[in-house]
Amino acid sequence: MARLFGTDGVRGIANKELTPLLAYKLGRAGAYVLAMAKSHKPVIIVGSDTRLSCGMLENALVAGICSTGATAMCAGVIPTPAIAYLTRKYEADAGVMISASHNSFEFNGIKFFSDKGYKLLDETEDMIEKLVMAEDDVIPNPVGDALGRRIECTEAFEDYLDYLLTSAGCRFDGLKVVLDCANGASYKVAPALFKKLGANVTVIGNAPDGININKKCGSTHMEKLMEAVKENGADVGFAYDGDADRLLAVDENGEMVDGDAIMSMLAIDMKKKGTLVRNTLVITIMSNMGVDIMAKENGIDIVKTKVGDRYVLEEMLKNGYVLGGEQSGHVISLRHNTTGDGLVTSLMVASAMCTEKKKLSELASVFHALPQVLINAKVRNDLKYTFMENPDIKAMCDELENEFNGEGRVVIRPSGTEPIVRVMIEGKDYNYIKHRAELLAALIESKLGI
Repeated sequence: MARLFGTDGVRGIANKELTPLLAYKLGRAGAYVLAMAKSHKPVIIVGSDTRLSCGMLENALVAGICSTGATAMCAGVIPTPAIAYLTRKYEADAGVMISASHNSFEFNGIKFFSDKGYKLLDETEDMIEKLVMAEDDVIPNPVGDALGRRIECTEAFEDYLDYLLTSAGCRFDGLKVVLDCANGASYKVAPALFKKLGANVTVIGNAPDGININKKCGSTHMEKLMEAVKENGADVGFAYDGDADRLLAVDENGEMVDGDAIMSMLAIDMKKKGTLVRNTLVITIMSNMGVDIMAKENGIDIVKTKVGDRYVLEEMLKNGYVLGGEQSGHVISLRHNTTGDGLVTSLMVASAMCTEKKKLSELASVFHALPQVLINAKVRNDLKYTFMENPDIKAMCDELENEFNGEGRVVIRPSGTEPIVRVMIEGKDYNYIKHRAELLAALIESKLGI
């Protein structure tokens, strides 16, 4: 049986794979594992994005939490990184976010944070999963006044906004900014933040209706933001995903600035300021080889992890590094928060522009990407981790690696949240690597597809 937890919590189609019953069991098991060892009555912060299914799942999740005797403090619609921050600020015992991040509205997810605001270790998730999947419910059922209570956390929005304002470093008076909030969790807080800091703000993707989250907007669909930046003569555009833990940017020319470019410019900026601990940037194996070139040219060390921001974070914590992230725009600055925070990343980019008095295109020019192709192969969910067990797939991968001989690479990985295997090929000739990636993806689909 496949593991219940993926790379970013439990995720699936709401009311089909992620049912109210599963949400109830996750709330119950999560509260028990994360909070029941406390000597006081536990408190768990709960937030959500703007999906239609969030209300249904929140009610079930909160019922599970309260059934163990814990208090559920509901923060409403708020970014994922806000839950990480507020868990620490309120000295809560855990935090839970209901969101499927960049996925379309029919998907949803549940992810937990520890009392320190960190995503859970695999071992802790395994403990929760074991209780959820057990035939017999061994979790105690308190009664009477020992039951948990649901309370509304009305101050959550302002507390998170105040934290962001103190993280800015400088004001943005006169800076023309376009924000794409993906019709998601940042639709209120991002405009309020940049307006309070003096920026001239235009906003798109800020009219959520429950089903339009990430729909042709946000960090997975950059076209509208690119157009809006050019139409408004803006200095910069910022695109968040549905739960605002990711950030991609658009420069003054309407060109996209991806996570690799953002991390590159921020690493150089932090090194100049003496805040880049051990002059090291932590990235995943999916980052473009252009980051390695940038690092070598600027005296910055690179540490690589497997795909997933949780593994980037683990490496950062283990060795005391303060900056890391993914090409997708999930950037972690441990000087500010304990998880990727798209709002913080946008503040860091805007601050670098203002303090350096440079355009974003100039700051981002430190990174030059090698041609890279990423193609999704649709496969059976129960087979997505077995691709290298197939001799034909393995033979094609080996053939490509031998052919590139260090001037390109092949990375294949299963999605942690979808029935997909991602095929990434990097090399000098775009048309050639695109052709080979398509052939490899087709082979994977033929061997592992439905």
